[in-house]
Amino acid sequence: MADEDRALEALVVIFVPLSLVSIGGGPSVFAEMQHQAVMVHGWMTAREFADLFAISRAAPGPGSTLATLIGWKAAGWSGALVVSLAFFLPSSLLIFGAGRIWNRWRGSAWHGAVETGFAPIAAGLVLAGAFALLRESGSLAWATAMVVAGCRIWRPALHPLLLLGLGATVFTLGRAFA
Repeated sequence: MADEDRALEALVVIFVPLSLVSIGGGPSVFAEMQHQAVMVHGWMTAREFADLFAISRAAPGPGSTLATLIGWKAAGWSGALVVSLAFFLPSSLLIFGAGRIWNRWRGSAWHGAVETGFAPIAAGLVLAGAFALLRESGSLAWATAMVVAGCRIWRPALHPLLLLGLGATVFTLGRAFA
C-alpha cells in the first residue's frame, strides 16, 4: 500500500469519528485533531498546525475547514477531499436524522435535560481545543487570550471583531518589541 493510500485511510479513520462527536461544532474536536496530526501521525509540526488554524479562521466559511487543511497537508488535494467528506458528511447525516426525531419530543422533560447537559460538554471540548493551540504559543499568546476572554466576560456587548482587532494589535506589538 502506498504512503498516500495509508494517509488517506488514516484520515478517514480519524475524521469520521471526530465528525460524530463534534458536539458544539468543529472547534470542539480541535484538540484531538492537533493530537492526531502532530503527535500521532507527524503530518505537521505544532507550529504548522497553529498556522493552519489561523488560515482556517481568516478564510471565509466555517472554522472547521481546519480539517480540510489537515487533509491537504497530509495527502495533498485527495487528502483535502477525503477529509472534507469524512468530517462533514457523517455529522450532517446524523443531525438531519436526529433533528427530524428531536423535534417530535420538544417540550418533554428529558428533551430539556439533554439540551442542558450538552452545554457543558460542548464548552469543555471547545476549551480543550483552545488549550491545545495555546500550549505551543508562549506566554504572550496566553496573556492576549486571557485579556480578550476577560473583556468578553466583563463587557459581553463588545463586538467580537473589536476584540479580535484589539487582541491582534496587542499580540503584534508584543512580538515586535519582544
